[in-house]
Amino acid sequence: MAGGRWRLTSTSVVVRAVVFDIGGVLEITPALGWDTVWADRLGLSPAEFYERTFPVWRAGSIGAICEADVHRRLGDLLGLAETQVDALMSDVWTEYLGSLNVELSEYFRGLRPRYRTAILSNSFVGAREREHERYGFGDITDLIVYSHEVGMSKPDPRIYELTCGRLGVRPEEAIFLDDVEPFVDAARQAGMQAILFKNNEQAIADIDVSL
Repeated sequence: MAGGRWRLTSTSVVVRAVVFDIGGVLEITPALGWDTVWADRLGLSPAEFYERTFPVWRAGSIGAICEADVHRRLGDLLGLAETQVDALMSDVWTEYLGSLNVELSEYFRGLRPRYRTAILSNSFVGAREREHERYGFGDITDLIVYSHEVGMSKPDPRIYELTCGRLGVRPEEAIFLDDVEPFVDAARQAGMQAILFKNNEQAIADIDVSL
C-alpha cells in the first residue's frame, strides 16, 4: 500500500468504475460547531446534547424517519418551538453541505464516459434534493447511493456490494475514494480497490496510477 492505495496482485483486473464519497471529499465540510452552540443555548453539555439527539440523527441517516419527523422529534426532545427547530436544522445543513471541492468534482466528472462512476455517501434524509440543487451531483455521475435511501450505511459490507451491483461491475473492478479510514478498510474487505483521501493532489495521483 502506498499513499493510501491498495494494489491488487492480479494484473488482469481492468478498472471499470470509480466511486467517490461526498462529505470531506467532493464537499469541503469543516466542523462549524453548531452542536456546541445549540448545546450551550439549551444549557446542556455537548455530550448531553449528543445523547439526546443521536437517535434522530441515526434514524435519519438510514431513512427510518422523514424530514417532518426529524423536526417533530427534535422539538420534543429539546423543548424547541418549530421556528427554533428550523433554525437548528439550518445550521445542520450549512455544515453538512459545506462547499464544493471544485477541482475534485471536475476530475470526477471527467472520468465519464471512460468509466462508470458513482457517489456513495453516508447521508441524511433530505440530502439528495439539497445537494443536487446546490452542486448538481446527479448530473456528474451515473449513480448516487445514499445511506438514507438504501437503509444501510458504511462500513456495512452490503452497501459496497449494492453499489457495485448497481454499477454492473465486480468489486475488484471498482476504485473507491473516501476520507474515513474504516470506510476505506471496509471497501477493501469487500474486494474494491480503495484509496484514503488526504488531499486532491494525492487522491488524483493515486487514482490515475490505478486506472
